Amino acid sequence: MTLLKRYFIAGLMVLLPLWITFEAILFLMGIFDRSLRLIPDQYQPEVLLGFAIPGFGLIVSFAIVVMTGMLVANILGSRIVSWWERFLSKIPLVRSIYTAVKQIVESFVGTGQKTFQQVYLVEYPRKGLWTLGFKTSGLMGEAQTKTGAPSVINLFIPTTPNPTSGFFIMVNEQDIVELEMSVDDALKMLISGGVVVPPWQQVPSGSEQQQELTLASPDERALAGEGSAAKF
Repeated sequence: MTLLKRYFIAGLMVLLPLWITFEAILFLMGIFDRSLRLIPDQYQPEVLLGFAIPGFGLIVSFAIVVMTGMLVANILGSRIVSWWERFLSKIPLVRSIYTAVKQIVESFVGTGQKTFQQVYLVEYPRKGLWTLGFKTSGLMGEAQTKTGAPSVINLFIPTTPNPTSGFFIMVNEQDIVELEMSVDDALKMLISGGVVVPPWQQVPSGSEQQQELTLASPDERALAGEGSAAKF
């Protein structure tokens, strides 16, 4: 019975992620296929070829996104977008939803100062408990200056497993620890609830290297000295 349970769990760990991935791809393809409604009926793949093309909606959606980017990248397109956003800002309910979604998208896929810039280790919500925070800005405005700290960093602390929601805090730069971890690795760790831990190779400090040489044999110390001399 124990052996059967072990085999079942092993098979489940392999097949369940594959099944979820397959279903997610089918779900996304179904969403993208809705873009085919923009094509006139006489030009639909089913009419021209006699059969449907799976994933063709993804190609159409990609083309629409690229063409939209080309349009808004120039001066005329940016003015049209600005006019459209001013129009949406006058509609109460639409304004709240559009602004929130736009800020979230700019935080994750934007460029420049609107993206998460660095991952930090911060004690939150109390001393002794640590979590990950993303640097959103290092500019010293009125709120940051009046904290009295010499250097204040704006941090976004996301929730698990949904990193699109979270908390905004302003913290003294001396009270947080900067990490070498990339933003993508930090998001994976947060979404998984800490199950996925990004690999990290710790570089030994000078004192640790000296201790290793002290514990090494005379021959090993001699080889290490020759290696150091060869570098110069």
